[in-house]
Amino acid sequence: MIRISNLTLPLHDSDIDALAFLKNAAAKQLGIAPGQIFSLRLAKKSMDARKKDHIHFLCSVEAEVENEAKVLSRCRSANITLVQPYHYSLPISKPLEQRPVVVGFGPAGMFAALILAQAGQCPIVLERGSCVEERSKSVQDFWQTGRLDPENNVQFGEGGAGTFSDGKLNTGTKDGRARKVLEELVKAGAPEEILFLSHPHIGTDHLPKTVKGIRETIEQLGGTIHFNTKLTGLQQKDGQVVGVSITTRNGHADSLETKHVILAIGHSARDTYEMIHSAGLHLEQKPFSIGARMEHPQALINHAQFGRFADSPSLGAAEYRLAVHLPNGRGVYTFCMCPGGTVVAAASEEGMTVTNGMSNFARDGQNANAALLVGISPEDFPGAHPLAGMHLQRKLEQAAFQLAGGGYYAPAQRVEDFLKGCASTHMGDVIPTYARGVTPCDLSGCLPAFAIESMRQGILAMDRKLHGFAYPDAVLTGVETRSSAPVRLLRGQDLQSVSLRGLYPCGEGAGYAGGIVSAAVDGIKCAEGVLQS
Repeated sequence: MIRISNLTLPLHDSDIDALAFLKNAAAKQLGIAPGQIFSLRLAKKSMDARKKDHIHFLCSVEAEVENEAKVLSRCRSANITLVQPYHYSLPISKPLEQRPVVVGFGPAGMFAALILAQAGQCPIVLERGSCVEERSKSVQDFWQTGRLDPENNVQFGEGGAGTFSDGKLNTGTKDGRARKVLEELVKAGAPEEILFLSHPHIGTDHLPKTVKGIRETIEQLGGTIHFNTKLTGLQQKDGQVVGVSITTRNGHADSLETKHVILAIGHSARDTYEMIHSAGLHLEQKPFSIGARMEHPQALINHAQFGRFADSPSLGAAEYRLAVHLPNGRGVYTFCMCPGGTVVAAASEEGMTVTNGMSNFARDGQNANAALLVGISPEDFPGAHPLAGMHLQRKLEQAAFQLAGGGYYAPAQRVEDFLKGCASTHMGDVIPTYARGVTPCDLSGCLPAFAIESMRQGILAMDRKLHGFAYPDAVLTGVETRSSAPVRLLRGQDLQSVSLRGLYPCGEGAGYAGGIVSAAVDGIKCAEGVLQS
């Protein structure tokens, strides 16, 4: 198969016209007639908006052609290469003596279980929350009434925290397993375009059926998934895991014998962190970030990014990704930008307010939102305890809850007021999308002074990069503390815990991933570790 890269595609309204255009462009590059191309597949599509008066797409296509060798022999362009279709191969393995256990059914746990199931090892999955259908009902009830279920919420349940997000699949990993992740997501019901878009996303409206599709595949291959079942202990003998202790939602305690446990608990399983620490396993502090969700009118972002093409239907809602390094040594950056999305209540513990963002696949909401975060290190933590970062998260989330007046309302401040250092008394023309409602206030009541000052400097610096970022009526809603785990569960090169053989700390919760794809890739790697053990 021949890949032709860097084909320019103008803005358009029809995907059929786009494919026809690309076929003709590819044929011209190859020096053949379009009819000599038997099949054409879009391999990559990205937007080039560097020049606002000439926004277009850059595409790579893969073509099957007549007399491939002869065609290639005539081509001298670096944009034309021979490629082999991607194929993932399972490691060769023998049946395990006991069924492996996967703890957590977010992206890392799902893909660990999927690989184990595809290898014929019939994994047992433990998920403290419920299946995605019941979980969605619980989340909607919390957003409408403020009744929080600590075991079944935006953080816990089938699909993990990513289920209520933009479903963003951007990743910095160069690991080829990322392609396996995307292909399995498409098989499970995700939009096929995630295979070629440079900034792919699934959307929170498509994620539930996709997650369910992966679950059903695992079950069809012999895996067993226990929802509403929490890990409460790790059984060990002579430095080797030999089983797990579990408790179901109705209070029934039980245990399972196993020599392989993939611990994919997610970044919010704080009680599990405490259990692991009490069990004597090695944890260490890890840098993370704190801040707030920032909302702008999506139309403002579109205009800033696309100029006169802002209303082009082929461009959709504009994105941004900004980062600055301040003179005070702090880094400020935007994270998990959700075009046309909403700010969501993401608490998992009572009496604490946490924000996150999500978008539907269409990204057609009035507002854009992103986390505005300040990086912090263990030097900022309240002590040397391995869980001190987690304790700081709790402190900030409790302060946000109290500042907003309880009820899981969120404290919010207009950007103009935030920059001036005065409390907001009302919102402006940007209507906050946080469903529980917001309380206008001064965010300095729930974030440290160094974070507030860094965010102020960051907003002004980012406005120089993206005009309108410091829009006076933009809204900051606090607090955002869950962008990554505050701890790392140390593991060796074989991916097993340095403290307990047979235990595989995995994904975001273990401190080894950030985002859906990287977490899923880490899940695959840990499953491979089990198969090769």
